[in-house]
Amino acid sequence: MITVSVKWQKELFKAVEIDTTQSPYLFKCQLYDLTGVPPERQKIMVKGGLLKDDADWSTLGVKEGQKLMMMGTADEIVKAPEKGPVFMEDLPEEEQAVAVGHSAGLFNLGNTCYMNSTVQCLHSVPELKSALIKYSHSGRSNDVDQTSHMLTIATRDLFNELDKSVKPVAPMQFWMVLRKKYPQFGQLHNNYFMQQDAEECWTQLLYTLSQSLRSSGSSENPDAVKDLFGIELVSRVHCQESGEESSETETVYSLKCHISHEVNHLHEGLKHGLKSELEKNSPSLGRSAIYLKEARITGLPRYLTIQFVRFFWKRESNQKAKILRKVDYPLELDVYDLCSEDLRKTLEAPRQKLRDEEGKKLGLKATGKSSGSSSSDNDVKMSEAEGSSNGSGETSKATSSEGVSSEKETQVTGIYDLVAVLTHKGRSADSGHYVAWVKQENGKWIEYDDDNPIPQREEDITKLSGGGDWHMAYICMYKARVVPM
Repeated sequence: MITVSVKWQKELFKAVEIDTTQSPYLFKCQLYDLTGVPPERQKIMVKGGLLKDDADWSTLGVKEGQKLMMMGTADEIVKAPEKGPVFMEDLPEEEQAVAVGHSAGLFNLGNTCYMNSTVQCLHSVPELKSALIKYSHSGRSNDVDQTSHMLTIATRDLFNELDKSVKPVAPMQFWMVLRKKYPQFGQLHNNYFMQQDAEECWTQLLYTLSQSLRSSGSSENPDAVKDLFGIELVSRVHCQESGEESSETETVYSLKCHISHEVNHLHEGLKHGLKSELEKNSPSLGRSAIYLKEARITGLPRYLTIQFVRFFWKRESNQKAKILRKVDYPLELDVYDLCSEDLRKTLEAPRQKLRDEEGKKLGLKATGKSSGSSSSDNDVKMSEAEGSSNGSGETSKATSSEGVSSEKETQVTGIYDLVAVLTHKGRSADSGHYVAWVKQENGKWIEYDDDNPIPQREEDITKLSGGGDWHMAYICMYKARVVPM
């Protein structure tokens, strides 16, 4: 790491850090943040001519404290005339962001597409953004380590920057803190940062946010991340050989869709994912034995995350290999049959309400019945013991698009709508390319290919199901369809 100054037009930027282990393109992204000059327009004078994106710093002779000259024109927003038509490019940048209807893209800082796609998917959750905004007032708690606190602040600031910008954002601070908190994301190969697994980034980031936000002292929502993403499971663990049986409860942040030659659809893969075999010591047999673990959902979140288990370790090549099999997934997902008996009973009344509401829109008369029982009878039972945003019997308040609690309390129905897909293109988790496909508040879909947001048709989103070398779903995020209590 060396520090230089950069002269651009009449301005001099002092103490600009250069990470000499990275490509000059990363340095140009830093200068873009400072000057507004896009990397492709920058002309930076170094020994031997202009600085190239793929140059090797060790051969350029740039020294500590050196002054570099940069030429290039910044992106400018023309001021709107006092009278006459106002074009979008004439608006202030914040208003442009609103008019465009989607957030900005993220520059790839060198194999960081796994991080960019994760950020874009999670950034689409307004309730998470609201919780992060509140975190700024609470500050760091004693039981949250400094790097977790820094990563939470960096996430909040990056989300805020994406909301206000129409130009691509360089997530420098976020990336540096992410590597400090989780060193595996800073692995180098031939002096370049390596591609990493987007699911690992997603899981680690959510874990950090859950720890920080839980400890922020907010009485309104003491566990925001668990409420938004936590899936409560109860598992029956049974040994057929010994007859031993026990139960386990846990909270996870995603369901696994296991892929085999029998799995053609997401629902089949989820059923496989809720069953597993494990070998452990049997007290009655006095030795190891095989146990079958079967899980059921006992509590549902506001946002249901699903990971397609596409990568496995290939011993012969000693690397991660990818299952390319096509697995279809729906725009609307119903997880009712994956739930426990108690949770199914809890869901009956809100599901009937949802059917009645949707029937009214089609001009149909409400039936008022649910699974052979009166919906009005069920409504009384649901009032306190059964209505919940997580399906576990606790009431919760609905959340607006800005993440502000409303007066109406809502119930989940077990039915979810697809709102984000994170895809991977390539044959290995250690290579290839990740992209985020995110549904906007206006119902339109945007493909976030790093710094290039591209509008997409909804009917094309479910075509990312695999079967070849094209982008295929790796993580899907669904939003709960809720009804008022």
